[in-house]
Amino acid sequence: MRSVSIAGLLLMVAVVLGLIYTHTLFSRSPVVIALQGAAVALMLWARFTLGRRSFHAAADPTEGGLVTSGPYRFIRHPIYTAACAFCWTGIMAHGSVPAIAGGVLLTIGAILRMLAEERLVAARYPEYLGYAGRTKRMVPHVF
Repeated sequence: MRSVSIAGLLLMVAVVLGLIYTHTLFSRSPVVIALQGAAVALMLWARFTLGRRSFHAAADPTEGGLVTSGPYRFIRHPIYTAACAFCWTGIMAHGSVPAIAGGVLLTIGAILRMLAEERLVAARYPEYLGYAGRTKRMVPHVF
């Protein structure tokens, strides 16, 4: 599962770099800026909720117990949600076929990471299965 997680991360990074290179990640639209700002706020909230836990390229579970507070009360993967929301907002502002294809690849990378992370975390924290039953992956009450 670690290799799947790393592959998902590399795919996400490649897409973000491609969106930056093609100038389809950002927009001057106040609506886009506000939505991307909200995505950044969600990501920061999630990072602060995790505290001193560091980023793991292979999505290795960290010590300290399962985090179910902050944005994790509502969704299991707020950081991936924020990354996808940030990128898709810029992509939709431009609406080009290559950008949309990049968004699809970004989403695939995020899903690979989420699935790998869920298996690794469930193996370490048995209470994760109950938590997963109460929360959605990315969109409360939907997915």
